[in-house]
Amino acid sequence: MAERDANARHLLAVVGPTGVGKTAVGVHVARALLGEIVSADSRQIYRGMDVGTAKPTHWERRLARHHLIDIVEPSETYDAARFAAEAESVARDLLAAGIEPVVVGGTGFYLESLFEGLFEGPGRHDAVRAELEGRLAREGAPALHAELSSVDPATAERLHPNDSTRVVRALEVYTSTGETLSSWQAKGKREPAYRPTYWGLTMPRELLYERIERRVDRMMETGLLNEVRSLLESGRLAAGMPGASGVGYRELIPVASGERDDIQGAVETIKRNTRRYAKRQMTWFSSTPGVTWIDISETGVEGAAERILTGARG
Repeated sequence: MAERDANARHLLAVVGPTGVGKTAVGVHVARALLGEIVSADSRQIYRGMDVGTAKPTHWERRLARHHLIDIVEPSETYDAARFAAEAESVARDLLAAGIEPVVVGGTGFYLESLFEGLFEGPGRHDAVRAELEGRLAREGAPALHAELSSVDPATAERLHPNDSTRVVRALEVYTSTGETLSSWQAKGKREPAYRPTYWGLTMPRELLYERIERRVDRMMETGLLNEVRSLLESGRLAAGMPGASGVGYRELIPVASGERDDIQGAVETIKRNTRRYAKRQMTWFSSTPGVTWIDISETGVEGAAERILTGARG
């Protein structure tokens, strides 16, 4: 972890798993503070990928301005280092204008890069990552963590064996470059400009999974398959592009392209993969120090926002 100035400006950050209600709470908080939202979501960055990434609605964007949404094409690569630089720039401009930035999102790499200043190493290697994620599904995270321990013990020591996102990334770096993630990080760390005040949203797992399944059904009802088909036909999205790796899109590309006709099977796979993603997010944030957790199933959206605002004001 990079050395940080104890007097560095704190930013509110609302985090948690997909589907838990971060956007709604973030909008309430930002409006109350006369602030604007800095999105930390690695899928909402893509233009044209709206339904499947659960972007804020037009009304939510009117209630609170959102930054770092719709900034790249699905064919473009966008990594945590670029996010950190751009999020810092947005936060700096907002503060200079007397506007409070509220960071909202669930992409752990983005948040870690912004607030910890970690140098994440080289860019993605999609083929290597796909192979590792296949192994993850077959062998489980502890097996990959054991492999990481043998090649990069320094990184393995700081990662929980079930922290599959970070474990896969560390093995991806080593496999694609021949150098360990710890050695990449030792080459240089960006000094973070801001420190986080983390507020995490959670709820019992069975309730979260029910919400996720209902949200996938709503996505299908509101045109996710048509969105994927349109992106494919326009050439803006294709298998192998960075945007195509997102849950919802990778499962529907074969259906939209005519390679597969089992729509219901694809939908069930989306639900399963979204549940797994939510579980990985919770593992990530449970190992992140300094998170104050709020059970939104008990407080509701407004109650969660009020707790955050009370903490921010006091």
